[in-house]
Amino acid sequence: MDEIETGFLKILQKIEDLKGKKAPLAEKIRKNDAALLERMAQSAIPVIQSIGLVMLQMGKQDTKGELYDANYYTRKMILLGKVDPSPYRPDDVSKKVTDQYCVLSEEGKFFELMYSTDGFITDSYLNPLDTESVLETYGYDAMYMLYQALHDYLKGEEGLVDALEKIISYVFPEIK
Repeated sequence: MDEIETGFLKILQKIEDLKGKKAPLAEKIRKNDAALLERMAQSAIPVIQSIGLVMLQMGKQDTKGELYDANYYTRKMILLGKVDPSPYRPDDVSKKVTDQYCVLSEEGKFFELMYSTDGFITDSYLNPLDTESVLETYGYDAMYMLYQALHDYLKGEEGLVDALEKIISYVFPEIK
């Protein structure tokens, strides 16, 4: 057996060893995915306070479908996912859900934001969710969207700092 074959066999052996390690590690992550999502949510609080949106709580619709007299939630939130709506809202079974989203509030709490409309009034209900329910209903997409929001925020901050450094070095060349 020459050196190339020996090297090739070592590579194949290393691949098999890594495959053996991959399955238990992936299973460990799956067992702890709710804890991971919870820690990610707590870490995202300062970011949500900065980039979060104030979502519609209730509003009236005119004949063109435009909203007026709108009220918004006081806390900021980021949107993490959307699913097919439930048949009715937990707070009022007579209200049909038209849109249903997973949101994370600036307090680090997950909610299901459920919108209902009767053609004249659009209102909503914030249904609290635990991390297990988030993963069960919205899957790993919610976790990925949270990661992506943090990643995009970081990139934006890096770009801003770079731009400010360039401006300072241009305006004040003696300061470095």
